[in-house]
Amino acid sequence: MQIETARLLIRPYTASDFAALQPILSDPITMQFWPAPLSDEQIHGWIERAMTMFAQHGFSRMPLIERASGAIIGDCGLMLAQVNNQTEHDLGYIIQHQYWRQGYASEAAQAWLDYSIDTLGVTRIVANMPHDHHGSRRVAERLGMHKQTEFHNQRNRDILTYLYVYAQQ
Repeated sequence: MQIETARLLIRPYTASDFAALQPILSDPITMQFWPAPLSDEQIHGWIERAMTMFAQHGFSRMPLIERASGAIIGDCGLMLAQVNNQTEHDLGYIIQHQYWRQGYASEAAQAWLDYSIDTLGVTRIVANMPHDHHGSRRVAERLGMHKQTEFHNQRNRDILTYLYVYAQQ
């Protein structure tokens, strides 16, 4: 399984992706909206959880590979997750900060939204982000998602979090 866009290749994680993912998920600028940058142990766990989710459900977070360079520049995908005390199909995206404001998050998230609806048959997809993560909010809005609610996210420093939803009728 892989998803291709004009500039990106999106495919499942392998254990060998750690070296390329580590500088992204451990970077304090890239991860500034998370509780903290991830440790090496947490990054190994991230990859293992994604690989397990993919094996069980056929979807997961996946590395974003820039087609021109072959470099991993981020992570995007769908996970089953507890969001505001509900199990949801949660669409997430992380782009290495050097690639911000170039449309990569929107490109990857749109590809995942389309794949989730057209191939997986998912009818409700959420994205959640800290209230002050303006870039992430803009990506969700570009996807046609609408803010449904706000909550204090106990998994992320109890900060005010916006929940955006895409739901097919």
